[in-house]
Amino acid sequence: MKFTVDQIATIIQGAVEGDGTQTITGFDKIEEGKSGSISFLSNPKYEAYLYDTDATAVIVASDLVLKSPVKSTLIRVKEPYVAFTILLQKYQEMTAERETGISIHAIIEAGVKVGQSIFVGRFTFIDSHVSIGNSTSIHSHVSIGKNVHIGDNCIIYPGVVIYKDTIIGNNVVIHSNAVIGSDGFGHAPQSDGTYKAIPQLGNVVIEDDVSIGANSTVDRATMGSTYIRKGVKLDNLVQIAHNVDVGAHTAIASQTGISGSTKIGEYCLIAGQVGIAGHLTIAPKTIITGRTGITKSIKEAGQTLGGYPAMNNAEFLKRSALIRRLPELFEQIKNIK
Repeated sequence: MKFTVDQIATIIQGAVEGDGTQTITGFDKIEEGKSGSISFLSNPKYEAYLYDTDATAVIVASDLVLKSPVKSTLIRVKEPYVAFTILLQKYQEMTAERETGISIHAIIEAGVKVGQSIFVGRFTFIDSHVSIGNSTSIHSHVSIGKNVHIGDNCIIYPGVVIYKDTIIGNNVVIHSNAVIGSDGFGHAPQSDGTYKAIPQLGNVVIEDDVSIGANSTVDRATMGSTYIRKGVKLDNLVQIAHNVDVGAHTAIASQTGISGSTKIGEYCLIAGQVGIAGHLTIAPKTIITGRTGITKSIKEAGQTLGGYPAMNNAEFLKRSALIRRLPELFEQIKNIK
């Protein structure tokens, strides 16, 4: 990487404050910034580092008022985090060395249709009647079942398993060891106390621009489809059960589990270790804080929820504060008695 500050400002549509001719050769966190690097300031918690960092340039908000002089050249933008993300993406695009071709060690069954400029790595297995779009990369040790459709510009990382009949759109990224289309957890209790497996006859549909983290699982539907809608982002270690419908542009953090047949609205933010019961509906733009338990449907859009069972997050924080005072309050009650 070798760009001037002015060139970077043009890419992210920012205004330079300082010497725009300086050369940038790398990226650093603001607290670790050194000469030649560029960083960004988005979270106010890190503002103190702005006045000490040795980074050559820092991307900051347009309306940031400096409390003291800075050594770095500033690039002022409306949203620093977004601008820095755009910069990283541009750099990745420019430096990526994309492989093409099909390894002689891959196994591809009859009836597979492949697009142009695809890549298939070593020891990958692709079953019959699969279709793969243009410029899609499928890395080593991937297993793809029958009748799977994968769109254009997808990246399937090593160790991914995609069961039969799965439909994957364009620009989808699936990270290592994710499992797509495994059986949903359907077992009918019998009179003798045993369980009988319920056949899972549906599939999984993943729409465009989805990212699925490592070791996550998306179960196939019992009937119909499990849906991961356009633009959804799943972290590592996320469990999506059968017949769940995750709305467009929803983001779900690690170790969250969503039970069967629940519908998640669009633009929701679900933090880590959240548990959501089955057959519920979550309204659009709901924010669910970490370790929250959802036991009933959320009908009002735009709420922030916390606790177990889930409640308004402000109320949950108040209750948590009171719980911490319980020993003190108990002693006061004993003294009154």
